[in-house]
Amino acid sequence: MTAMTDTQPDEGFRLSQLIYDTRYRSITIQIIALICVLVGIGWLVNNAVTNLAEAGQDFNFDFLGNVAGYDINQKIIDYDSQMTHGRATLVGLLNTLLVAVLGCITCTIIGVTMGVLRLSNNWIVQKLATVYVEGFRNVPVLLWIVLTMGVMIKIPPDPRQFRSGDASMMLWDSVAITNRGVYVPRIMYESGSAIVVGVLLLSIAAIFGFRHYARKQQEATGKILPVLWVSLGLLFIPAILAQVVMGSPIGLQNPYFRGFNFTDGVHLRNSLIALWLALSLYTGAFVAENVRAGILAVSKGQSEAAASLGIRPSRIMNLVVLPQAMRVIVPPMISNYMNLTKNSSLALAIGYMDLTGTLGNITRNQTGREMECVIMLMAIYLCLSLSISAVGNWYNNSVKLKER
Repeated sequence: MTAMTDTQPDEGFRLSQLIYDTRYRSITIQIIALICVLVGIGWLVNNAVTNLAEAGQDFNFDFLGNVAGYDINQKIIDYDSQMTHGRATLVGLLNTLLVAVLGCITCTIIGVTMGVLRLSNNWIVQKLATVYVEGFRNVPVLLWIVLTMGVMIKIPPDPRQFRSGDASMMLWDSVAITNRGVYVPRIMYESGSAIVVGVLLLSIAAIFGFRHYARKQQEATGKILPVLWVSLGLLFIPAILAQVVMGSPIGLQNPYFRGFNFTDGVHLRNSLIALWLALSLYTGAFVAENVRAGILAVSKGQSEAAASLGIRPSRIMNLVVLPQAMRVIVPPMISNYMNLTKNSSLALAIGYMDLTGTLGNITRNQTGREMECVIMLMAIYLCLSLSISAVGNWYNNSVKLKER
């Protein structure tokens, strides 16, 4: 007896499946949306090029090679008015990166501290931290920048008051805080300094290696090694020995008052200090809330279990609570860092020459290349934001909970 089996022939692909078949519908919608976006971008670009041609202008970036003709008050690398617009753009970018890096470090320290204090059992400390967070979060950052700039101009003394030699703002006979900015010592490098710097870099690498070893030992045996003291020893002792052996090739050049102002040293203008402090305090308030939310996300049973073992509260926070809270803290922290970097473009309000002040303001006005300058600004800030996001996501993947 022959067994009969029902077999259905394979149906061929039909165009209607692109819409009605759930296997292809999402892909179809995405392709259509992508085509619409590309067509829209193409239309905008063609319209812009046509309008520029009618106005007698072409779209190019040759202006970056022209002489800038303007000075920049705060610069990390060499620059003068006879250099090109491209060099001025680079100086502005470095000024933006300087504020962004300093601000991210400072706002993290402020935010973590205030976030922990907001959960303090001390009523006064908790309320003071709450006032800080609510005050800075609910006032526009531009107002804080302008206010901080006003404080930097009005409160510190004039440089001429340092003639007497007993000015109260002179710190350690090497740092002068004036209404024109802060004057700090300049690091001077001589022959043999490369060896000292190399030893310092090796010491930093050794610190990371020892911290990794100490963490593995703690996970394997439960023994806690003195990471802090060993790290400090690795950081300072080899570098100091190299400095002494090489005859002190790295030194400090203190600012010196001469005439009507300070010379030598490094001049940190009040616009830089004001922007740095304002962005740090403003963003630190948001970081504090992220830290508080991350700590509250950790079960209280974790802290109670650690306390039952006789662990001190400070070590409970550092070893038990914060490591588990990082998976909640890190994702919004990435957005905070990106916002701080983009908010640095408000530096134009107080005269700090960042990327917006150079490329987006003076260069744009002098060359008449509005579209090229704006496109470059957008591309640079986009790259900065994507870089911060990539680094933050990498760190987030390293601290998130891993299931077996």
